[in-house]
Amino acid sequence: MSLSCIRVALVPLLLTMLAQTTSAAVMSSNHQASALLRLKRSFSSSNSAPCFQSWLAGTDCCSWDGVVCGGTDDRVTSLDLGGCKLQAAAGLDAALFSLTSLKHLDLSGNDFNVSQLPPVGFEWLTQLTHLDLSDTNFAGRIPAGIKRLTSLLYLDFSTSFFDFEYDNQNMVTYSTSTSFIQLSEPNLEGLLANLTDLQELRMGMVNMSGNGAGWCDAIAKSTIKLQVLSLPYCSLAGPICGSLSALRSLNVIDLQRNRLPGQVPEFLAGFSNLSVLQLSRNKLQGLFPPTIFQHTRLTTIDLSKNLGISGTLPNFFPVDSMLQKLSVRRTNFSGTIPSSIGHLKFLNKLDLGANGFTGLLPSSLGKLKSLDSLTVSGLKLVGSMPSWISNLTSLTVLHFLDCGLSGPIPSFIGSSRKLTTLALYNCRFSGELPPHILNLTRLEILLLHSNNFVGTVELNSFSKLQNLSTLNLSNNKLVVIDGENNNSSSPQAQLVFLRLASCSISSFPNILRNLNQIRGLDLSDNQIHGTIPQWAWKTWENFDFLLLNLSHNKFSSLGSHPVLPLYIEYFDLSSNYFQGPIPIPQEGSFTLDYSTNQFSYIPPGFSDHIDSTLVFLKASRNNLTGNIPPSICQARSLQLIDLSYNSLSGPIPSCLIEELSALQVLNLGENQLVGKLPDNIKEGCMLGSLDFSGNSIEGKIPRSLIACRNLEILDIGRNHISDSFPCWMSKLPKLQVLVLKSNKFSGHILGPSYTGDGLNCEFTKLRIADMASNNFSGTLPEGWFKMLKSMMARSDNDTLVMGNDYYHGQTYQFTAALTYKGNDMMISKILRTFVLIDVSSNAFHGSIPQAIGELVLLHGLNMSHNSLTGPIPTQFGNLNQLESLDLSWNELSGEIPDDLASLNFLSAMNMSYNMLAGKIPDYSQFSTFSNSSFLGNTGLCGSPLSEQCSNLTETSFTSYTSEERSVDVLLFLSTAVGYGISFAITIIVIWGRHNRKQHWLFKKFLLGGDLQF
Repeated sequence: MSLSCIRVALVPLLLTMLAQTTSAAVMSSNHQASALLRLKRSFSSSNSAPCFQSWLAGTDCCSWDGVVCGGTDDRVTSLDLGGCKLQAAAGLDAALFSLTSLKHLDLSGNDFNVSQLPPVGFEWLTQLTHLDLSDTNFAGRIPAGIKRLTSLLYLDFSTSFFDFEYDNQNMVTYSTSTSFIQLSEPNLEGLLANLTDLQELRMGMVNMSGNGAGWCDAIAKSTIKLQVLSLPYCSLAGPICGSLSALRSLNVIDLQRNRLPGQVPEFLAGFSNLSVLQLSRNKLQGLFPPTIFQHTRLTTIDLSKNLGISGTLPNFFPVDSMLQKLSVRRTNFSGTIPSSIGHLKFLNKLDLGANGFTGLLPSSLGKLKSLDSLTVSGLKLVGSMPSWISNLTSLTVLHFLDCGLSGPIPSFIGSSRKLTTLALYNCRFSGELPPHILNLTRLEILLLHSNNFVGTVELNSFSKLQNLSTLNLSNNKLVVIDGENNNSSSPQAQLVFLRLASCSISSFPNILRNLNQIRGLDLSDNQIHGTIPQWAWKTWENFDFLLLNLSHNKFSSLGSHPVLPLYIEYFDLSSNYFQGPIPIPQEGSFTLDYSTNQFSYIPPGFSDHIDSTLVFLKASRNNLTGNIPPSICQARSLQLIDLSYNSLSGPIPSCLIEELSALQVLNLGENQLVGKLPDNIKEGCMLGSLDFSGNSIEGKIPRSLIACRNLEILDIGRNHISDSFPCWMSKLPKLQVLVLKSNKFSGHILGPSYTGDGLNCEFTKLRIADMASNNFSGTLPEGWFKMLKSMMARSDNDTLVMGNDYYHGQTYQFTAALTYKGNDMMISKILRTFVLIDVSSNAFHGSIPQAIGELVLLHGLNMSHNSLTGPIPTQFGNLNQLESLDLSWNELSGEIPDDLASLNFLSAMNMSYNMLAGKIPDYSQFSTFSNSSFLGNTGLCGSPLSEQCSNLTETSFTSYTSEERSVDVLLFLSTAVGYGISFAITIIVIWGRHNRKQHWLFKKFLLGGDLQF
């Protein structure tokens, strides 16, 4: 066949193939366009959305906005709808997954209405290198199909958030999602195992708590090429692992707002590309590696709000440093602020808000011309506000807080016209508020609280600051009045947050009539009396309050129906004279504090308005009567309930303990509650403090309480509990305070089941053990005291005061009713350093365990009113912290050890009514005690007793004691004859018994006590 014939024959074939290819491309294009249009229709109002204006049927989809095609067949390779603000009520349409050639997919900044991410479909997009689903309001678990996208370089499921601080106690976190932490990924290792090319991992506000401490190794193991690690607000726990040192390409590390413990690793200083180190709001501890400050490419170092991190600023910052943001706020940094900080010429935010800073502020700070925000604190900083502040012409935010600076506010502040925030609080500034503050017309936030400012302030004067939204003048020596010419057109109507605590205000401020945008109001600690004006509630109708604090005034009436027509997140009416029913915000609350008033009952509809977000409910020290309504348990998020010191009756609703899984504190002490304690406590119990003291509760301690692994305090004193010593509670790993006093407990501390290994009765954390006034018997076991390890050595890892922190700076401090230094008292602030043992008024016998001398942290020891015998252990001389010692009303013998005189803190001691003999030590602390501390020991002599010592031997002392006791008995019997023979016989029988309690009763009667038979 000729060549021309071959050519002629190929032409039809080529034409056919071309037609088929064209047809396939058209079909592919039609299929892709159909899928994209279907995706478009899944969004509401899509026809009017700007991003979809070019998406028209019958046109080439490759020309549509946000769509890019590629390859020989013009497949869709990129779809970018980021920031279009679209809404998809039904979630992500599955049509997306037919675009299998996609390499780039960006749906960020659209709202998918808390819908679940599709569980299947993503695994078909195998060519994806870029996946951005940030700020999309999705919920649920990250789809398993993501782990099959082995070409991914960029993965973003993050949710954006930012904080707005009204003042140092009130901050609101805003996010782009409907609720916090909607997405989750419990298996980070499985997700990342095949994503070996990943360069950017952004998963902010994805719940990763299920990964435990393994989150870090999971990342380091698989993503060796990672450049950006951004996991803020992910509930991460466990330290930054050593294996992360392999990720040498990292340039961004953002792990803020997690629960990371441990130290900041020094190997981070060796990451040559590192530009951002954001570790704020964690639980990091230890010395911050100073070499990190020498890293010249770092632009951000943020360690703020890690109270355990310590360190000092380097003497020399590098001249070529690129630092733009440096924050050590609320850390344990200390030392002086070096002058070399002036080398940081690119710095625009400097936060040195750590209380440990000392000395003078270096004038070189005035060279930081780019500085936009400056925060400084340090209780040992000295001097007045430095004049170089006026050189910082770009400054918009100026904070001096928790500092030692003093003097008046200088006039040059009035020239800082760009300031939007001026915060000078918890320092020593003084004088009158200068008028030049009113020149700062851009001010939005003005915080001057907790200083020594004086004078009279008219609220109306702030009308010149037309942008002012937050004003705090609290806790100075100011007298705040309304002023004149308040009207509805006043710029003060822009105020959102107004705090005037302790400002000598005597009447409800009229300015509040005009504040139509108010979200926070604090009038606490004033002298406002009478009724809350009705116009206030009318003005606030349907308002959304972040804070309403009227506590510590003299209000007597609410001036409104108890169901208030508004929402109040933090509502505090405590320490007033309110009467009648407890009020309730109709739209709900987080925190409700009604304590220390005269409220008389909980209204029937109270529970109808308890929001599921209610966390804190305190109504202690009122006149509440009736039963505790079980409907209170509808507030499933409750963490604290305090109804103590009322007259509540009936049984304890079982749901309080058995159903409120978030409850941390339950205080029902000092009421008239009856019945038994609920005993169906479930695993996962979060209770940390339980107080049922001062009621009429019967039965036993519920054994299911063992499920409350966080329990630190149990106070069931002054009830009718009949039980044995709860050795089983030693399995509670955090138990520190155990109060069993004044019940019907009986038996030995270590019963027959005790194995001798200590494992079933070893209270390793116990610091307060009060089992006074029960029916315990037997000997005090030496081995048990040897197991009280926390009374032997102090832990410095805990906070000083036992309590919990809640919203808006609210702190709840645990309490306990104890006998200390001979007085019954309420310990309103339990220090974690306070150590006490009280076994008084029981039937213990035998000798005092020498092991008590090893409990060197003891502050109080009361073993009185028992039948203890033998000598006082010389080992008590080791108790150098001891302040109170009561061994009275026992049968102790021998001499008082001289070593006790060396206990320098001992201020209360009672050894009366024993069989002690010999000379009382007459030096050091013993010279401060009166004779009442030694009465009833006929063998004792020397000051302060009138009986002087002679050179009697030990034997003569013994004989003397015996003789004196016989004389006492004869004198008593001869006197008793006058009261009847039968009565005398009764006394003889009592005297003949060996029970120590009866012996004590006899002696109390004999010595003219108030005992009544």
